[in-house]
Amino acid sequence: MPDHVAASSQEQQRALWLSTTAFTLCFAVWTIFSIIGLTIKQELGLTEFQYGLLISTPILTGSLTRLILGVWTERFGGRIVFSSQMILTGLATWALTWAQTYPQFLLAALGVGLAGGSFIIGVAYVSKWFPAGRQGTALGILGMGNVGAAVTKFLAPFVLVAWGWEAVAEIWALVIVLMGVIFFLIARDDPAFSERRAKGLAAPSLAQQFAPLKNLQVWRFALYYFFVFGGFVALALWLPHYLIDVYGADVRVAGMAAAAFSLAASVFRAYGGMLSDRFGARTVMYWTFGFSAVLLFMLSYPPTDYIVHGKDSQISFSTEMGMLPFVITLFVLGFFMSLGKAAVFKHIPVYYPNHVGAVGGLVGMIGGLGGFVLPIVFGALLDLTGIYTSCFALLFGIVVVSTAWMHLSVRAMERKAHGAALDQLPNFPELAEVHDPVRTAMPRVLDDWRPEEPEFWAEKGRKIARRNLWISIPALLLGFAVWMVWSMVIARLPAIGFNFTTAQLFWLAALPGLSGATLRIFYSFMVPIFGGRLWTTISTASLLLPALGIGYAVQNPETPYVIFLVLALLCGLGGGNFASSMANIAYFFPKAEKGNALALNAGLGNLGVSAMQFLVPVVITAGVFGAVGGAPQQLSEGGQLWMQNAGFVWVPFILMATAAAWLGMNDIADARASFREQAVIFSRKHNWLMCVLYTGTFGSFIGYSAGFPLLTKLAFPEVNALQYVFLGPLVGALSRAGTGWISDRFGGGRVTFWTFVGMILVTFGVITALQAGSFMAFFAGFMALFFLTGVGNASTFQMIPTIMSREIPRLMPDLDPVSRRKQAERESAAIIAFTSAIAAYGAFFIPKAYGSSIAMTGSPVGALWAFLGFYALCLGITWAFYTRRGGLLHDIEHSRVAPVAAQAA
Repeated sequence: MPDHVAASSQEQQRALWLSTTAFTLCFAVWTIFSIIGLTIKQELGLTEFQYGLLISTPILTGSLTRLILGVWTERFGGRIVFSSQMILTGLATWALTWAQTYPQFLLAALGVGLAGGSFIIGVAYVSKWFPAGRQGTALGILGMGNVGAAVTKFLAPFVLVAWGWEAVAEIWALVIVLMGVIFFLIARDDPAFSERRAKGLAAPSLAQQFAPLKNLQVWRFALYYFFVFGGFVALALWLPHYLIDVYGADVRVAGMAAAAFSLAASVFRAYGGMLSDRFGARTVMYWTFGFSAVLLFMLSYPPTDYIVHGKDSQISFSTEMGMLPFVITLFVLGFFMSLGKAAVFKHIPVYYPNHVGAVGGLVGMIGGLGGFVLPIVFGALLDLTGIYTSCFALLFGIVVVSTAWMHLSVRAMERKAHGAALDQLPNFPELAEVHDPVRTAMPRVLDDWRPEEPEFWAEKGRKIARRNLWISIPALLLGFAVWMVWSMVIARLPAIGFNFTTAQLFWLAALPGLSGATLRIFYSFMVPIFGGRLWTTISTASLLLPALGIGYAVQNPETPYVIFLVLALLCGLGGGNFASSMANIAYFFPKAEKGNALALNAGLGNLGVSAMQFLVPVVITAGVFGAVGGAPQQLSEGGQLWMQNAGFVWVPFILMATAAAWLGMNDIADARASFREQAVIFSRKHNWLMCVLYTGTFGSFIGYSAGFPLLTKLAFPEVNALQYVFLGPLVGALSRAGTGWISDRFGGGRVTFWTFVGMILVTFGVITALQAGSFMAFFAGFMALFFLTGVGNASTFQMIPTIMSREIPRLMPDLDPVSRRKQAERESAAIIAFTSAIAAYGAFFIPKAYGSSIAMTGSPVGALWAFLGFYALCLGITWAFYTRRGGLLHDIEHSRVAPVAAQAA
């Protein structure tokens, strides 16, 4: 295998992001008929067969052209081929507007299909810029361009409604032509092509390029891609029809479900590339096929009623899968298919570095043909068997065959490698002589990180740590904004025509807290396993799902309640971010600055709640996004609102934060740890005690933030609560960010103790205000509660590193000082993340407690009495374990002894 031609990081990134943008736009054009096809069908009066042929023609031609486009890229270079392909695609797309007859539309559709060949051009071009150890990540990012299908499904309908299908074709054509020109002007020839041209070497002949196609291995890769890509395209086309027929869903619900599957099967492709670089493409393919087989077996099992003759009576049950579990299962399936798409194309440049165009073109062509053939076979199977789940049974069979073929091939390679254990072989056994373990190193990893050393910190560490902190803060702010946006949306749902009961509204307010808290448990352990940079990027990008979903769901009062339940659960993705964000930032800073850094990250991140509650009431009063954003909703009392803006307004910020996290953040090698290594915190008593205390502070903050708007509206209906409810989260966030120094000076334990004393007194004042019907006293009491929760949030997190610095020497006396410090830091970060997960359940239980109290007694006062009792419990724990004379923190906070960690340092 020839040596990789080196290129600078700037050149690599330019080639990658130009190609990814171009491929995204090409994929958006390739799927244009999914939106404009129905309108053309109505205008021409097409039959079902004619319509099916029209929309599938671009899929077919896009697949067939991949082989020749891949070969041309190897011969003439990606810059000229990619630019020409986009310009020709744009001309063909514009030609749609000139077509008058059905044959003319078919001819133009042939040209539109050129867009589908763009992927192999990108693969052949991008792979030349990166060494083998990073090609999986690079090609995974390129493959994220599949999201162009979702772009068309989201944006094209608005353009079509506003200006007609011709405008969709014209705009899409202009954009792709413009991108072609930009690519030609800005992109550079890949290093291998430039070197070949500089040396005057002839381009490889067609016979040389096609030589590897005689290898059975290439066709095995093609079968893999037939499933992961062809199956993805086929299901994306088939799912709306399936959901409408099987579940009786309307076209809007079916479209949202299909779009969710398309997003899952696209956006995680970069993640699959990174996993392929780290663990090997073969390992990722085992994961893909294994989980896909299980999921497809569940989906393919037809609804069946069973009757079991029990001892006393007959027991009946059904295997029918409800719509919500079906959509969730599809989302998970799409996730693993996206990993598989990246892994397949990780194989090709490693096995065939000089034939990426031809081999990748064949594999891509077979995969694309899957998107053309499989929907036809799905229909034939349905006609033959009469069973709707037969489509999933077919995919299950393909997965089983692919898995068996892959495993038998791997075992044959294992035997050829003289019987070495499978897990000891390189990811590509026949390349053992050139296997380099270093190739799995993750990019942007800090192998040398010594923040406790003053010289290192001053010269290098502080700058890197602060950069990561200031990228983390806006990402976390957006997470909180999306997590809590539901609290503002549901307060206005009745006014725009949604007939939900009070109990249903409180469930919608509570579910983001429930899902966010549950996700935090998993997110707590993700940073040491996957790295903070990757996890921050993925978790921030995931916020697009609820943001876009909200924007579409609120536009029609007929949207089913179950859709709102799903979106409420998806909002919890924002809540999960806090656990991983805090754990990540904790690693970057020395102990002397850790408390302040965590307070800034959490406090300014918490501002997302206040920013959301301030911004949403403003943007929903105007058509900020014009015709693209949709029509306003009419209020029952008169006037109109653009409630969809409550979701859409976050989309551009999420995209920017995602890019910033990927491009600007770092991973720390010392922070790497398996789940088993982190799971030691479950045996630590103080982990569970701090979970209780942090629930009393942060759980109250986030729960009050979620329930305050609706509680205020119900308790004082004459007051327009949405104008000022943002002040509570604002006060809590700023007090957290601005009072960390108090805990550093007087000790987190003492500050926590007096915080709970204050919360008990203020809660009693709020109860009195509610019983007296005094809004001003009620509002002032809640502002004081928000302030105290912010102080307590900072003080409890300040306690954790100090506690573990004393506990680790006692629990692990055999560790040397350096290992002791690392263990204390690792456990502190894990406990900080895990306590935040448990405390986040406050976002569920507090709004739910209000609802239950109102349902049982007609007043929320009962819930507030329960909160007061819980604060008393927290006060007792703080005193008994930490602040009393003889408590763990008493001597430290009264400056009688220095912390153990400081002594060790």
